[in-house]
Amino acid sequence: MMVSKYISLESSECQQTLTIARPTGGFSLSGCIHIPGDKSISHRALMLGALATGETIVKGLLLGEDPRSTASCFQAMGADISDLNTEEVRIRGIGLGQLVEPVDVLNAGNSGTTLRLMLGILASHSGRFFTVTGDSSLRSRPMSRVVKPLQQMGAEIWGRKGASLAPLAIQGQALKPIHYHSPIASAQVKSCILLAGLLTDGATTVTEPALSRDHSERMLKAFGANVQVDPETCSATVIGPTRLIGQMVVVPGDISSAAFWLVAGAIVPGSDLTVENVGINPTRTGILEVLERMGANITLENQREVAGEPVADLRVRGDASLKACTIAGDIIPRLIDEIPILAVAAAFAEGTTIIQDAAELRVKESDRIAVMAKQLNQMGAQVTELPDGMEITGGLPLMGAEVDSYTDHRIAMSLAIAALNATGTTTMHRAEAAAISYPEFFSTLENICNH
Repeated sequence: MMVSKYISLESSECQQTLTIARPTGGFSLSGCIHIPGDKSISHRALMLGALATGETIVKGLLLGEDPRSTASCFQAMGADISDLNTEEVRIRGIGLGQLVEPVDVLNAGNSGTTLRLMLGILASHSGRFFTVTGDSSLRSRPMSRVVKPLQQMGAEIWGRKGASLAPLAIQGQALKPIHYHSPIASAQVKSCILLAGLLTDGATTVTEPALSRDHSERMLKAFGANVQVDPETCSATVIGPTRLIGQMVVVPGDISSAAFWLVAGAIVPGSDLTVENVGINPTRTGILEVLERMGANITLENQREVAGEPVADLRVRGDASLKACTIAGDIIPRLIDEIPILAVAAAFAEGTTIIQDAAELRVKESDRIAVMAKQLNQMGAQVTELPDGMEITGGLPLMGAEVDSYTDHRIAMSLAIAALNATGTTTMHRAEAAAISYPEFFSTLENICNH
């Protein structure tokens, strides 16, 4: 239980309720924030470390529930992974192609990244049988986007609704390489196919309609795989068969987690926040470009490179009025996870913000388009759902209200930030969802609030 005069978090029967009572004079936010390790990189470090020969050391791992699901799955298949912590995790890999057939069902929990990327690995381990599942949310999310290309490679996968929904059963096979033209720009789809290609004989290529995040390509190269990237055609190729060698991986802070504080600092007048050690991989910085277009005062300080990934400290000051903009097209894959919090920024921006080409949001941990529209409207915003996005008329005063996270971590954190600038008291149910990717989110929120 966390209780202060203005922010409280109460637990009962496995659920948490967050209450934010905005003081009459409002909050002002200040301080330095150290955010959790990047979730995408944490997943990949655990997976590649488990598949590599030798020892992999991971520093700065995210301790959220999703990476724990990844670790437990690969431990069940023979990898030796030390207790997870942020300081140093040691992984003794079992070697590519050497995964042990698990004696029980592999459970990916709430993690779509775990399940989708793992499918490519499992499908290519011939002579072994695997069964994978997840929680109720994950079991409702579409898997056909990775199953269909894997089947083109010769994979044998069975499951509900034509192998489009978990639980899924996989009989590992010797796969053949393909050149897959993905209809969507998705790092999960691309990564799944490239991982399947590690054990195939020849070149496996994925071409996307736009460039998605490239953490897999960067890390596969670092672990010794033969990976070729062509940014002009949005293509990535892996030449197999290959072997992976254990590495030292330093995980930068997750820009998706930093996004909440960047928007908070931009919408709460008088704020001055510095978010330290944030990964600014160019395939992930759409959030920075959009906030700059909206007029937010954000500066990049102490830019450097850590383990092949660009990193900076991000300072945001709440001394500028935000203005509406259009968010659509090729930038969407570079900020897809940040759209819920960008919707909050849009609610406080003058004018009408249009978000389009983001239909992917409807099949995330929740239907993020429908949920954000409903919850922000309950707070007094004017949000209209579009089939592939939202239309948000900003500048209307938000009022405290009863809202719900729908057990979606990004919804939970986005609504908490909106509540900071909403008059009165906001009560959010199922706030515990934030721990999926950011276990310390609410304690950090309380620490930076000055009132």
